[in-house]
Amino acid sequence: MSGGVEPETPPGSSQSGGTTPVGGKPPRHHLTSIRHCASSARIAAASAEFELDSGTLSLISPTDIRPGFLPVFRSGSFADIGPKSYMEDEHVCVDNLVEHLGLRGPGIPAPGAFYGVFDGHGGTDAACFVRKNILKFITEDCHFPNSMEMAIRSAFVKADHAIADSLSLDRNSGTTALTVLIFGRTLLVANAGDCRAVLGKRGRAVELSRDHKPNCKVERLRIENLGGTVFDGYLNGQLAVARAIGDWHMKGSKGSICPLTPEPEFREVRLTEEDEFLIIGCDGLWDVMSSQCAVSMVRKELVEHNDPHRCSRELVQEALRRDCCDNLTVVVVCFSADPPPQIEVPRFRVRRSISMEGLHTLKGALDSNV
Repeated sequence: MSGGVEPETPPGSSQSGGTTPVGGKPPRHHLTSIRHCASSARIAAASAEFELDSGTLSLISPTDIRPGFLPVFRSGSFADIGPKSYMEDEHVCVDNLVEHLGLRGPGIPAPGAFYGVFDGHGGTDAACFVRKNILKFITEDCHFPNSMEMAIRSAFVKADHAIADSLSLDRNSGTTALTVLIFGRTLLVANAGDCRAVLGKRGRAVELSRDHKPNCKVERLRIENLGGTVFDGYLNGQLAVARAIGDWHMKGSKGSICPLTPEPEFREVRLTEEDEFLIIGCDGLWDVMSSQCAVSMVRKELVEHNDPHRCSRELVQEALRRDCCDNLTVVVVCFSADPPPQIEVPRFRVRRSISMEGLHTLKGALDSNV
């Protein structure tokens, strides 16, 4: 595998050096439920208080998780230009990373997989370049495979600097980047921007990334501490994301401290048999659909036909029906060759009921207060 950078300049790239806002829409506010260890007793109490139908609540976890469980990776993806006049999204799916890279030897666990979604703005150069080179940058880093997080962090920064140095790429174009690297049962999400990764855990949505919108409290504080401003939801009045690769018209010289950073945030999880699938999508999806809604849709589809590609397509089509005004890209990754199992729970006599999605949302709210 060559150690050099292979720039790619696709047709239709556009220049973007002014102060016109780019990269999406003002941020949205939503409930994030990352923790997933809520007491079942609290859920039962809440159900009783609101007279909910506990029979729709899929919170019972299997007690016989096999210690030797290993996921089986299979994925499907779908992308659509949406109502825009040009497509700036890119994505990558590698279900067998060891075979794809020819990796063998000590320290290389198997099975392995790699997935990514890159939402470009100001032209297609940055997103195309990152899609083409990011995996190479990760695996050629000196920290790989002993420290995956350090290797990925270094790769994001290297991609950012390569765009600045390139003579064939528009250094003013930019892209968000969300990658998922899986070895064995360890899943590592790296995110810079407002794409999102959501885990489907027995029908419940578990968000594995945080949307880096300038109005997000943590990002706003970081931006302002570094001398930047947030105006009408835009970083320095120009960009609708707080982290991105490229956009060198906003960063100054390499190595300088800048409010717009390419460095990702990480989330690592240990997969079990409860973890059924992962959804990765650009913000065009999440602007019009909640994480729980997407998980509920995908699980229902997988039970019916067990095809992750059809699930991705259905999510995109549903987002278009909801008047999405952006490019759309969705990747669905399944962790088993079999469809999700039917979940059987005790039913109780009640006077009112609530949907499965509503109960999962209730559980997420209780989780956030644990």
